[in-house]
Amino acid sequence: MNNILALTIRGSKVAQLLLAIFIILSGWWITIFIRGLEEGTENNIFTLVYPILALIGSVSGFVVSKKWGGVSSVIGKGILLFSLGLFAQFFGQAAYAYYIYIEGIEIPYPSIGDIGYFGSVILYFFGLVSLAKVTGVKLSLKSYQGQIQALLIPVALLLFSYYLLLRDYTVDWSASVVTLLDFAYPLGQAIYVSMAILIYTLSRKFLSGFMRGPILFLLVSLVVQYISDFTFLYQVGHDQWYVGGVNDYMYSLSYVLMAIALIQIGSALNYLREEI
Repeated sequence: MNNILALTIRGSKVAQLLLAIFIILSGWWITIFIRGLEEGTENNIFTLVYPILALIGSVSGFVVSKKWGGVSSVIGKGILLFSLGLFAQFFGQAAYAYYIYIEGIEIPYPSIGDIGYFGSVILYFFGLVSLAKVTGVKLSLKSYQGQIQALLIPVALLLFSYYLLLRDYTVDWSASVVTLLDFAYPLGQAIYVSMAILIYTLSRKFLSGFMRGPILFLLVSLVVQYISDFTFLYQVGHDQWYVGGVNDYMYSLSYVLMAIALIQIGSALNYLREEI
C-alpha cells in the first residue's frame, strides 16, 4: 500500500510517457539554461512543447474521475475539477503562445489566456473543497488547534503575497482588468495553496494506507504550481521573465507532478479493488 507511486509508474504507460517527456525536456532545458539563452528557436520550441504535459495529465484525470464515479461521487468530482484545472492551464498556455508567436505580443498579459489561468485557480479551489470532504478536515476543524491553523496559514500566505507583489503597487483604474488580475491572482492562489496545506496538516491522522501518497503528491503539485504562478507575477513585475526561462521549467514540473498524482489516485482505486 505504501508503493502506489512505484506501482503507478510500472503499471501505467501514460505515467511512463509523462516521465519520459519530462526527463527529455529537463535535459534539454538544462542545456538552454547553461548556455544562457534567453530568446531564440530553442526557447520558443521548449515553451510550445512542455504544455503537452498538462494536456495528457488532464485527459488522464478525466479517465480516473470516471473510474471513481465522476460527479456522482465526492472524490470523482474532486478529481474532475483538478483535471479541468489542468486543462485550463493548457488552454492558457495555448492562448499565450498564439499571442506571442502569431500576434507578436511579447508578454500578452492580460489576454484570453488568463481565462484559463485564473479559471484553474477557481477549479483547484473547488477541487480542494471536494478533497477536504473525504480527508477528515471537517472533523479536525472542530479542535482548537485546527481552528488556529485554519486562520494562521491563509493569513500568513496572503501577507507574504502582498508583501512581495503588491506592497508598492500603484492602482491604475484606467486599466481596470490589469489591476483586478494583479490582485486576484496572488490572493486567489494564496487561498487555494493554503487550503492544500491545511488539508494535509489537518488530515494526517485520517490519511493512511493507499490514499496517503497520492493525495500528498497532489497537494505538493498544487504548491509547486502556486510557486510557479507567483514567480511569473514577480518576474513580469520586475522585467525578468523571458520565454523558456526558469519559470517555464517550473510550470512543466508542476504539470507532470499533478498528472502523475491523478494517475496515482486511479492506481490506488485499482489496488483497493484487488484487495476487496
